[in-house]
Amino acid sequence: MPAPIRLRELIRTIRTARTQAEEREMIQKECAAIRSSFREEDNTYRCRNVAKLLYMHMLGYPAHFGQLECLKLIASQKFTDKRIGYLGAMLLLDERQDVHLLMTNCIKNDLNHSTQYVQGLALCTLGCMGSSEMCRDLAGEVEKLLKTSNSYLRKKAALCAVHVIRKVPELMEMFLPATKNLLNEKNHGVLHTSVVLLTEMCERSPDMLAHFRKNEKLVPQLVRILKNLIMSGYSPEHDVSGISDPFLQVRILRLLRILGRNDDDSSEAMNDILAQVATNTETSKNVGNAILYETVLTIMDIKSESGLRVLAINILGRFLLNNDKNIRYVALTSLLKTVQTDHNAVQRHRSTIVDCLKDLDVSIKRRAMELSFALVNGNNIRGMMKELLYFLDSCEPEFKADCASGIFLAAEKYAPSKRWHIDTIMRVLTTAGSYVRDDAVPNLIQLITNSVEMHAYTVQRLYKAILGDYSQQPLVQVAAWCIGEYGDLLISGQCEEEEPIQVTEDEVLDILESVLISNMSTSVTRGYALTAIMKLSTRFTCTVNRIKKVVSIYGSSIDVELQQRAVEYNALFKKYDHMRSALLERMPVMEKVTTNGPTEIVQTNGETEPAPLETKPPPSGPQPTSQANDLLDLLGGNDITPVIPTVPTSKPASAGGELLDLLGDINLTGAPTAAPAPASAPQISQPPFLLDGLSSQPLFNDITTGIPSITAYSKNGLKIEFTFERSNTNPSVTVITIQASNSTELDMTDFVFQAAVPKTFQLQLLSPSSSIVPAFNTGTITQVIKVLNPQKQQLRMRIKLTYNHKGSAMQDLAEVNNFPPQSWQ
Repeated sequence: MPAPIRLRELIRTIRTARTQAEEREMIQKECAAIRSSFREEDNTYRCRNVAKLLYMHMLGYPAHFGQLECLKLIASQKFTDKRIGYLGAMLLLDERQDVHLLMTNCIKNDLNHSTQYVQGLALCTLGCMGSSEMCRDLAGEVEKLLKTSNSYLRKKAALCAVHVIRKVPELMEMFLPATKNLLNEKNHGVLHTSVVLLTEMCERSPDMLAHFRKNEKLVPQLVRILKNLIMSGYSPEHDVSGISDPFLQVRILRLLRILGRNDDDSSEAMNDILAQVATNTETSKNVGNAILYETVLTIMDIKSESGLRVLAINILGRFLLNNDKNIRYVALTSLLKTVQTDHNAVQRHRSTIVDCLKDLDVSIKRRAMELSFALVNGNNIRGMMKELLYFLDSCEPEFKADCASGIFLAAEKYAPSKRWHIDTIMRVLTTAGSYVRDDAVPNLIQLITNSVEMHAYTVQRLYKAILGDYSQQPLVQVAAWCIGEYGDLLISGQCEEEEPIQVTEDEVLDILESVLISNMSTSVTRGYALTAIMKLSTRFTCTVNRIKKVVSIYGSSIDVELQQRAVEYNALFKKYDHMRSALLERMPVMEKVTTNGPTEIVQTNGETEPAPLETKPPPSGPQPTSQANDLLDLLGGNDITPVIPTVPTSKPASAGGELLDLLGDINLTGAPTAAPAPASAPQISQPPFLLDGLSSQPLFNDITTGIPSITAYSKNGLKIEFTFERSNTNPSVTVITIQASNSTELDMTDFVFQAAVPKTFQLQLLSPSSSIVPAFNTGTITQVIKVLNPQKQQLRMRIKLTYNHKGSAMQDLAEVNNFPPQSWQ
């Protein structure tokens, strides 16, 4: 048989192919020749054939038929054969194929070979594709090589040990004695791989982390190595752009970050060296910026001194001035993570951050927008809103929705005056009305209604804003509502804040009628306009007949919603004209619905002032209980026991159906749902442990603790934990304290927690501590649930969570079944 062509010739031949088909034909012809050679057990050219097969595998062609030939090469005594054999094994084999187990004995023999290069091949292969079975069998040999004095083998053994630990974590302790002297090595390759091994051990095992902190005193050794790297002179072997071994510096900084996290002693030991790295590293090259970035991450993650944290934030501020887009993006992302904990330090770079809003790169622009909203407070609200409104006017459409939502939230939280608040929201609606959230219109209407002194000013501004332009539908809806509500103030020209305009009744009706017939108006907008026209029938005196004609025309509209409104309004003109003025009178001041407990937080120029809410005394008559019973109906069972409300409510009994619909049906007992009790049935007596209202007294004076806590919910960055307490005097009572935390980068607002239990239990849900779950786990919401379990049955609970996050309303249901036995037995 003639000698096969060499690899170089094969590559040259394949590159001459003009089409894909021609290349496939060449490959198939060569594969056929290689198969024939393999069948004939041609040992002379096996190495050459496998090398060609690996090249074809790299081109994407099948080469699985060469797997066993790789094993034969590994078993060969020639180094050139072993090299190609191990390379083929790493490329063609993996742990999903049983063939790789046949290599175990060959690798073991080669790990004990007299030649270091053969040992290195075996270590590389085991560290690349060794399965858990192979790692268990060969870990002893790897551990021996980790203790050898040969630097070439030690660095490869350290990386192989990392792979072994990842595959079989319980073998970690085997390598612990060998790590003691690794950091005393002078060779940078061994130091680098040793730091990688120590990092892997610390990340995977809290026990190892504590051992290296206390017993091995790892931090001082790492500080010594890092200091030598910084202070050492020029070394051509390790120099990269004027910096000594930046790769090793970055690895050491990452390991220091792990060791210093939540540990005061370790953090204190590394504060000085981190300051030296931050001040002595050259920033003109990207290499220095990489080290500085790792230094900043380490400073922000450990318990560092305040001055050091300010230094880290200043480094990020310098990054924002860099011409490299990647560096600017990294700086903005890091500042966004630290703004909650070091707000004042980040504020110093506010102007630079705002300038990033003008960047052409959309990723930088989005990060700058998020960070700008995080920097808004009562002191800079006017300046920041001016910049953000300019950004909203000029930004791409994909930014407008998030930017508008952020401006709404910031204005509501820090508005210095009601006029400024109204002007800001109107500016948003004028600029990006089509992109705002659905609740923007009712929220602005509520704000305008509650600002009595601003009614004339607002209706005049809105009237001028929609003259001839109906493109921003939310703005037109608010304007239509205000014109209908305060049209008499618009006609009278009573505006004191700015020069009043002279408008007639017919001109106002012309505007509303043009909204009704405009092609840009949606069905909802037309509904607002028709209702506004109807309201003006009690506020205007000269145009009532015209209003009647408009309303009667829409009584035959093809839009069912408009038709229904018009028919009802026609009935008001005819059959119920005596009631029209009373039904269409001006809206009273709206009370803001709050869900965050007994006090409402009032914002005054950025300062929070708790204002007690007016609470009415509970009525003396029996309280309606069907709302609570509806909640229990969904859990099944005949023994319906009401949930005792924390604060008496005046809602009708049918309101409970909403919660029933939302939570869905779960039948834990399998029993049918009981029929509602007749109205004359006696009220079920309240158990003594349930409170009739919020009280400042402690829940129990004799609490039994020690019950393990559980995680009831963890999803999308929101985590709900339950902690338990039991009463000594009444063992049937369990007090559950929920703690809600948020690990995302933005606050979760309007947070509401609801719960339901089977009918054999009684449940009382007290008011939460807040309705905002702070970002980055910087705070929690707490809420108390009291459960009476007289039959000592296993506790089950269905929970419902609602909140707003990143401008979207979120809702989720979950079932909690993993209550510890101590909480209910």
